[in-house]
Amino acid sequence: MAVTLKVTDGVQGEWAVLRVSGELDLLTSPVLRQRVHDAVAEGRRSLVVDLSEVFFCDSSGVGVLIATRRLIRSCRGRLRLILPARGALDGSHVNRVLGALGVRRLFDVYPDVTSAVDEESSPLSA
Repeated sequence: MAVTLKVTDGVQGEWAVLRVSGELDLLTSPVLRQRVHDAVAEGRRSLVVDLSEVFFCDSSGVGVLIATRRLIRSCRGRLRLILPARGALDGSHVNRVLGALGVRRLFDVYPDVTSAVDEESSPLSA
């Protein structure tokens, strides 16, 4: 059985929201990379990437997240990740991977999309 990555997009106020589900790995990470580039090409500079439904992430997926951060920063934009502390398997896999690699602190992380698009909300601590 081949597991794939699904990326759906939407808009909440000035924020483009990419909801990602499935596996974020060497084979699927180019899909997310392209969707990020498409959003930026459309003029979006405020981006939320919801990773709450990603159950596997390898170094390729982390690389796409770091490249996304770099791209958004180069456009003087804002990037917010959704990495819930608790999930179906007792926590976000992506959150654990980013923490283990020491790059979690590079991102503004929120528990859900509602708080991520709220200008009054503060990111979760690393």
